Amino acid sequence: MRKTVSSLILLTLLCSSISAQKWQNPGDRYANAYKDYMDADCPIGEDGMKHFVYFARDRGSMRGHAFLDSPRFSGAQIMYAWVHLEPSKGEYDFSIIEEDYLYLKSKGKKLFIQLQDTTFTPDFRATPGYLNTAEYDNGSFMTKNEAGHPSGWVANRTSKNVQERFALLLKALGNKFDGKIEGINLQETAAGGAFSPKAYVEAVKANMKAMKDAFQKSTTMQYANFMPGEWLPWEDEGYLRSIYEYGEEIGVSLGAPDLMPRRRGQLNHALAMMHENSFTVPLGIAIQDGNYTGMTGADWENGAGSVPGVNSDRRNIVPMLHGFAKDFLKVKYMFWVNQEPYFEEDVLPCFSKT
Repeated sequence: MRKTVSSLILLTLLCSSISAQKWQNPGDRYANAYKDYMDADCPIGEDGMKHFVYFARDRGSMRGHAFLDSPRFSGAQIMYAWVHLEPSKGEYDFSIIEEDYLYLKSKGKKLFIQLQDTTFTPDFRATPGYLNTAEYDNGSFMTKNEAGHPSGWVANRTSKNVQERFALLLKALGNKFDGKIEGINLQETAAGGAFSPKAYVEAVKANMKAMKDAFQKSTTMQYANFMPGEWLPWEDEGYLRSIYEYGEEIGVSLGAPDLMPRRRGQLNHALAMMHENSFTVPLGIAIQDGNYTGMTGADWENGAGSVPGVNSDRRNIVPMLHGFAKDFLKVKYMFWVNQEPYFEEDVLPCFSKT
């Protein structure tokens, strides 16, 4: 009897050991996907995609830029802050957009608008001053980083009154630019813990619907990367998934900032959503500050080193990023940030004539 018990214990331990060896962390299921594209090289051939150069709010850098002479780039993506487009309630000034649109048109290029209602610096609010009242629930929240220091401002997207004003802005923009510009996108959904999760889901959807109602011809896109109240794959409340499903339902494209094919957070959220699902709407991905060295913009600003094995030797990873986006994500749009020296040294040569 004692020998039988001992045998059962040994068998149980052996089975447990085998199971442990076979178990894989779901959070790492795509950890090595980027390796399939590390041998990609330049030049990058015709791919059926639309490539834009992202200048953020640095509109001046677009003029006379080298990308204007490259037929591979469809145009420029420029960020316009709400506060600059509606300086006072109901009074709209789209002159800077019109100026950029006409300039790009004269060069045979298209404009893609990124509408800014959130910032990543405590020194600048993107929302108009008239919203900073009780009527609009103070208009925006100050966000804080992990150290508890102010890091920026996010519009109070769950406020019905703020949503109403945002929808009116979108309507005015659509009346002026729908069908003329290539597209318009709303900023990323990541907002820390500033909002009640379920209310925030509905607020994001309301803004998406307002954008789609305003723009029937130009591409509409929601950047959807992270949502308050969940962390995938472990805490899946369906929030981010519902944004992707809703976009497909109403014809709003989905995109995300930060093409980070080695970062667990990005891989398990926006990148997983794109890879695991089928869409009829075009998808988009942005290569933003730091991404050319395997970092986020926050990493870059904090002076972090490049990610080991990705760009520690100043390797040009643009071909890898492109291959990953094209085949693993199946995106239609890529937005390449104008970060030097990487854009002119790495990106442009890869999109030279083949």
